[in-house]
Amino acid sequence: MRPQPLWRNRQFTALWGGQVVSALGSTGSQTAMPLLVLASGGSAADAGFVAAAGSLPHLVAQLPAGSLVDRWNRRRVLILSEAAAGLALATVPFAIWAGVVTVWHLAVVAFAQGLGFVFFGLAEHAALPHIVPASQLPTAVARNEARNRGAALAGRPLGGALFGIASAVPFLVDVVSYAIASAGLLLLRGELKGATDKEPAPLWRATTEGLRWVWRHPLIRAAVLLVAASNLVFQAVGLVIVVRAQQHGASSAAIGTMLGVYSTGGLLGAFAAARLHRHFTPKSVIIGVNWVWAGLLPLFLLTTDPLVTGLIGAATSFVGPLWNVVIGSYMALLVPDELRARVSSAGMTLSWGVMPVAALGAGWLLTSVGPQRTLAVLAAITFATAVAAAVSPAVRRAPTLTTDAYEA
Repeated sequence: MRPQPLWRNRQFTALWGGQVVSALGSTGSQTAMPLLVLASGGSAADAGFVAAAGSLPHLVAQLPAGSLVDRWNRRRVLILSEAAAGLALATVPFAIWAGVVTVWHLAVVAFAQGLGFVFFGLAEHAALPHIVPASQLPTAVARNEARNRGAALAGRPLGGALFGIASAVPFLVDVVSYAIASAGLLLLRGELKGATDKEPAPLWRATTEGLRWVWRHPLIRAAVLLVAASNLVFQAVGLVIVVRAQQHGASSAAIGTMLGVYSTGGLLGAFAAARLHRHFTPKSVIIGVNWVWAGLLPLFLLTTDPLVTGLIGAATSFVGPLWNVVIGSYMALLVPDELRARVSSAGMTLSWGVMPVAALGAGWLLTSVGPQRTLAVLAAITFATAVAAAVSPAVRRAPTLTTDAYEA
């Protein structure tokens, strides 16, 4: 029997709609956070410290969080993660009104939000196959991708505008968004996990089980390593194009427009991926997307115009969601339910763990050789990654995974 449309799936609609509101609010408050640090007398280094505290859970908590999410009631994890992050953030407007804002307080709040994001993301990924039928997983993943990219595009200017009204406003709005999302999550039913008779392994062993599963599966291992390489490049590209534009006299407004155009490509790509995914196999996506990036990166070297740079960036970000939808759906169907969060956490630790390295490496290269040569280095890395994808036996033999066999 053909499944009902996603928009009629009450559980998915509640989850997705709540996260649209939450992601928009969170992007706004994250944009306002460094502004608050600076407005409270902190330095740029203090703002960087708070930002680092927010990203730290992605490095230190992913693996144990995956193990815990696979043990616990995933519905409860979703609700508690959202509520706890909202409660932590609620202390910020009170500190502003009392005049007691400190860098350490904001760092703790940022860490708590990052920790909530890690647990929520893993639980959502693991629970999604229990909310939507297998045949609709790619469409659901594509809609989540559009949700996140749309929030990133709209939330940044919203956060800046709300901060201009009053410094506490973007944080209050985000607290309300957490409350709305938490209420929506109450509509979910069940534990959102499969039944198992297995006795849970000791936590230290279960924590590394996801890593072992990824490493034993050649295609997933190759995909994760290729994602890490692309994250390394594009995390650095974002910094390089901003510095390069500044050096060539671009105004703040022009740089903002450049980044907005860049982000728009990802949002449009997320909408397109919802339809395009069914026309591509994992093999064609892994190889094709990397060659598209390899062809586009050198184009940055040919222009210093912010708008043209933004358009090139938009083209690179347009194809990214197709990768995320196809590979994300593949993993959601292939990984056993009892390992789903742990495998996801292992993949994210490997692929996101390169981002601090990328930021440090880009800063060092910019200082040492300048933006133009740094872009050349990044283009060379992208070309090497595309070659690696094309010659990888695991990628070349990647099967087409049908969803019919996974329908429950």
